[in-house]
Formats: sequence, C-alpha cells, structure tokens
Amino acid sequence: MILKDKVVIVTGAGPGMGQALCRGAAAEGAKVDVSARSVDAIEAIADDIRAKGGEAIAVRCDVSNTEDCNAMAKAALDTWGRIDGVVHSAYYHPDWANLEAHSIEQLTQVLDVVAVGGLRMAQAVIPTMKAQGSGSIVNISTLATRKPMPGEGGYAMAKSALNQLSRQLAVELGGTGIRVNTALMGWMDGVPLQQFFASMGEGGDAFRQQRASEIPVGHIPVDADCAKAVYFLLSDYASEITGAMLDVNGGDWVAA
Repeated sequence: MILKDKVVIVTGAGPGMGQALCRGAAAEGAKVDVSARSVDAIEAIADDIRAKGGEAIAVRCDVSNTEDCNAMAKAALDTWGRIDGVVHSAYYHPDWANLEAHSIEQLTQVLDVVAVGGLRMAQAVIPTMKAQGSGSIVNISTLATRKPMPGEGGYAMAKSALNQLSRQLAVELGGTGIRVNTALMGWMDGVPLQQFFASMGEGGDAFRQQRASEIPVGHIPVDADCAKAVYFLLSDYASEITGAMLDVNGGDWVAA
C-alpha cells in the first residue's frame, strides 16, 4: 500500500474520477478527507470506506469558497493531526461552445472552481505542509489542454490555468518539502462517460467502439485505473518529482 497512513484530501468527490480517487486512495492505505458540495454523496463514500476497514471523514466543501477550503483542511488536521496530500479534482464544465460565442459568466465560474479553487486549496494546506517539511499536491487536469477540441475551449482554458498553478507553486515552494504536480486525464470510462454515450442514443455504442479503437492501449482507460497515477504522485515513490505534467490517457496524446 503506497499511501499507508498518509492523510489525503480529495476535492470534487462526485461520480467518476473523484469518487474513484477516494476509494482507491483508501485501499492504498490513506486516511481520506472526502469532499464535494453534495453531503449525501460524500457521506456515502466515507461510509463505504469505513465499512471496508479504512479511515475517512466527509466534509462538505465548495472550492469557490475560501472559508470552506480552510475548514476542510482544519477538519483533516483535527482528525488526524497532519495533511500529507491534496488532490484537487473539483469539477465544473461550462456548456460546450466555441469561444467566440462562449458565456463569459460560465467561463468565469469554471476558472473560479478549477483554477482559483486549486489555489484556495493549496493556500489552505501549505502552512501545515511547510511545518511538517513535506507534502504533495496533485492537480487533476485534462488532455484538452494538450489537444484542443472545438467546444471545449472554456474548460480547457481553466485547466490550462491550473497547469500553470502547479508549475508556479512547484518553483515557489522549492526547499519546503512540498511537491506540486499535475495529472492530465484523457477519455475515462466511468459513470459520466457512460451517461454521455447513453445520451447519444443508438449511435452511442458505435462511437464508444470508435473512440476505443483510436486509443493505443486498445480501450478507453477506466477512471479507477487512471487514478493509480495520482497515488504514485502522492506517494514517496515520487519523492523526486515536482512541477511535472503526467499524461494519463492510454496514449491518446503522445508528447514530443
């Protein structure tokens, strides 16, 4: 278990990647602070983790609210006395639209949740991590920042800002023992994507097969398997890695 006894905060623990991150981190031995805006959802995840012998607390948090972020960090400290890792995966996706006609209000919201929310969470935990002399922050980004897609511009802009946040913090926090990295996720098989294919009606299965055939690993990567890359970045196995951008997409994007 590569996260044994580490205290890890996960934002955005809704259906899909966030939920997989919480359950998987607990299975790897972490004590998990499960966070999202939906109290029912996070309590169900925490209950399930505890039922399987793990340790977890559920703390409602809207990452667009600084007080919520600070309260979540305090809850982890009050419960376990330290914070070893933060995974920022809080999610908001604006409507699909080309930027020339994009809703500025929605663009402002996605920047606030994804990018500024990532900074709020970092600011909430950095003092504790500095005092410990160690800590790992992992921001969850997207393949869309590597491979622009029509209609995805607003979301990709916010995630690109998050990418820069990771790089900036990695340099600014040099010598503190705090590492900051980014995991860029591609197409992931999980509840959200399954719902997307279902919404396409009869063409959904054909599109799923087409997408799977275009990805070098031969299938759409499963969200719970993609989450394993995040556990690596949180763990001591990545002790010499900071400021990195790790592509987790089955080879759908091959960087130069």
